[in-house]
Amino acid sequence: MPEVRRIGVLTGGGDSPGINAALRAIVRRAYAVGVEVIGFRDGWQGPIEGDDRHVCPLSLEDVSGILYTGGTILGTSRTNPFEKKERDGETVWEPTEKVEAIKANLKKHKIDALIAIGGDDTLGVAHRLGEHGVRTVGIPQTIDNDIGGTDYAIGFHSALATVTDALDKLHTTAHAHHRVLIVEVMGRDSGWIAVYGGLAGGADVIIVPEGPPEGSFSVDEVEQVIRRRLEQNKRFSIVVVAEGARPRELGGKQVASGEVDAFGHVQLGGVSYWLAEELRKRKLPLTPRVTVLAYLQRGGIATPFDRLLATRFGVKAVEFALEGVYDVLTGLRGTAVEAVPLAQALAECPKPVDPELLRVVKVIGGS
Repeated sequence: MPEVRRIGVLTGGGDSPGINAALRAIVRRAYAVGVEVIGFRDGWQGPIEGDDRHVCPLSLEDVSGILYTGGTILGTSRTNPFEKKERDGETVWEPTEKVEAIKANLKKHKIDALIAIGGDDTLGVAHRLGEHGVRTVGIPQTIDNDIGGTDYAIGFHSALATVTDALDKLHTTAHAHHRVLIVEVMGRDSGWIAVYGGLAGGADVIIVPEGPPEGSFSVDEVEQVIRRRLEQNKRFSIVVVAEGARPRELGGKQVASGEVDAFGHVQLGGVSYWLAEELRKRKLPLTPRVTVLAYLQRGGIATPFDRLLATRFGVKAVEFALEGVYDVLTGLRGTAVEAVPLAQALAECPKPVDPELLRVVKVIGGS
C-alpha cells in the first residue's frame, strides 16, 4: 500500500457529543507518527467544495481542550454526492458530478486516506466512494445506535444520559399534577434510545418502531397500562415513544412532516401529539401532556463512556489507514474494536433493538 502521509477527516449527518473526542484522538494518533490531518468542514460538502473555507489543517493545538465538548468543530451537513433512484424495483445510488469533485479535491490536497464520522448515510457515502477509488475508513456516530457492525455508536450513551435525566425530572411533575406525560425521543427505525432511556428512567410505557408491519403499538395497549396503574392508585404515568413508532390505528404508518432530506428520509415527529389526542378521546381521569426532547438529545457534553469510545475509535481509524485496511468501520464488539467491512455493517442497518431488551420491557409492564 502507498505510504500514508496525510489523512482527511469529516463529520456528517446529525451531530452528537463525542465527535470532538474522536477528532482529537485522530489528530493525536496521526501526529505521533508524523502524519498530517486535514479537516473538511460541513460533512461531504467540504471535499466537494475543496476551497479554503471548507478545508482546514488540524494541529495538536486545534484539538486541545475539545475532549468533552459537544457538537463538532468541523461542522456537519446532510450533503449527498450520490443521487437516489429506483431501478427495476430496487434503490440504486448513482454518482453525480460531486463524486468527481471529491476525487479531484482529495488529490489536490494530497489526501491519502479519508476518515468519515457519522451514521449510516455518511458511512454509506464513504462505502460508495470506495467503489470509486477513494480509500475510506468509517467511524460510527449516531445517537440512534442503529448502525450495524458495532455494539455502540458514538453519541448514544450521552443521549441516553439526557433522556434519563429528563425522565427523572418529569416524574415529579407527573406525580404532582396527576398527568400522563408523553415523552417523544429520537429513533427513526430502531428504539434504542426509547428502550434504554425508558428502562433507566422508569417509564411505565415504552413504545418503539420495532414490530409487525401492521404497526408497533396501539392506543388500546397504552390505555390498558394507564388504567391498570389507576387501579393500583398510581395517579400518573410516564410514556416514552420513539419518533418512528408506528400506530396500528394508522395502518402502521409513521407520523411525518412531509419534508425529505438528501438521502430520501422523510422528517419524522409528532407521534406524541397524535397519541395524546387519542388518549384524550378515551376520557381518562389523567390529562395527557407532551414533551418532545428533540435536539436536546444531541447536545451537551459527552459522557465518560462516549469520550472513551470516541477516543478508541479515532485511534483505530488512523491505525487501520496506516495498515492499508480500508472500506471498513471501527466496530466495538464486546471489549474489542475491530475492522468491520462497511458493506457488512450497512447491510445490517437499521440495527434493531435486542429482542431480549424488548422482552424485559414487556415483563416489567411496558408496551
